[in-house]
Amino acid sequence: MFGDTLWLWIGFGGQAIFFGRFFIQWLASERRKQSVIPPAFWFLSVAGGLILLTYAIHRRDPVFIAGQSTGLFIYSRNLWFIYRARVKGTGIATGEGERAGPVSDAVTGEHD
Repeated sequence: MFGDTLWLWIGFGGQAIFFGRFFIQWLASERRKQSVIPPAFWFLSVAGGLILLTYAIHRRDPVFIAGQSTGLFIYSRNLWFIYRARVKGTGIATGEGERAGPVSDAVTGEHD
């Protein structure tokens, strides 16, 4: 009984983190008055996706497993693009020609 309840909380926790990415993206876009996808969106996508994948594996749900696995690849790839742009110094990492800010800007998506 406790194990089932724990897994239910893990699933809901993963879903809450996954939802948080939309909230962060919405806040960043409202602040800029344009569509912005801050790096925090991708970090929350990976965190929520990993938790949900773990939950899906526990549930042995092949459809859910396939969906989360594919998503994790895409989220990780986007983080790789952001990292690579910062290392190369181009600063083009968040789309629409927006310069990626320092790591501390990951939540708001704002920069100088």
